[in-house]
Amino acid sequence: MATTTSVPAHTPTGAGFQNPNFPNPHGPHDARIIIYGYTPSFALCIVAIVLFAFSFAVHLFQLIRYKVWFFTPLALACFLETIGYIFRSLSSKNDPYHIIWFVVQYFMIVVAPVFISASIYVCINRLISWARSVGYELNQWWLAPRVILWGFVTVDVVTTIMQIAGAALIGSSESNMKDPTTGNNLLLAGLAIQSFSFTVFLTILALFRLALAKDTALKSSVKTKDQFIFAVAVSSLLVYLRTLFRLAETASGLFSSVSTNETFFGVLEFTPVVIAIWILAVWHPGRWLPSNSDLDLNGSRTAMAETACER
Repeated sequence: MATTTSVPAHTPTGAGFQNPNFPNPHGPHDARIIIYGYTPSFALCIVAIVLFAFSFAVHLFQLIRYKVWFFTPLALACFLETIGYIFRSLSSKNDPYHIIWFVVQYFMIVVAPVFISASIYVCINRLISWARSVGYELNQWWLAPRVILWGFVTVDVVTTIMQIAGAALIGSSESNMKDPTTGNNLLLAGLAIQSFSFTVFLTILALFRLALAKDTALKSSVKTKDQFIFAVAVSSLLVYLRTLFRLAETASGLFSSVSTNETFFGVLEFTPVVIAIWILAVWHPGRWLPSNSDLDLNGSRTAMAETACER
């Protein structure tokens, strides 16, 4: 990973990181400092580009093969991650001071996990619908498929917009040598709400699995889905870990020891996301969940599905 060396800023307006081995070209889109807090590792970027690009191809292939169009967001997440790390590599090799490249990579890398989360919400949505269709009594309002899907997706969309706006304000403030606190606070608020929302989701996921375990009469049915439920749970925890890291990073403040050490980024941002994506590639819902036409959103089997054998 890249290491950071702090040197005095060109102006007395505040601290920041400037790489003495990479002089600021002072172009029209360059900030006075490297907003990353370090010069991004080119090696990490290349590894990320390869893994995410390959995962995009794998997910796209399975999407088409199994025709599980509800899992399209995950393929899109792989694509966004790939583009994000391409722009991050441009920062690493060409100009780490470039604000547009920073904002684009930040946008892509921050937005991509939202699509992973959306895919996970859809998986739970389909699992609840499947459970109801085979006889489970899941009448709690918080286990309503529509509530889980649209409720959590809405929160993710709003909080992601807050995070992107906050990051853009930080970049603009640093470029104009102004106080970036407002942008950082907006970013922190978005992450805090998102973290709380995902905590609620994980609680619902745990309660859902406990509800399945209580009905011993249908134990054989749930065994057919246990591997997939476990894979979704692990993926969810990995995404949650990444969100908590982003929250801690932002809460520690700009140019803190957490935000200016790329090792934390590599271990707690890149690694959880890439593992979650590959877990969902191996345990793809196309092999574990009913197809789009088999269940409606309320968990009832369609007439066509009634005549088909249980998956």
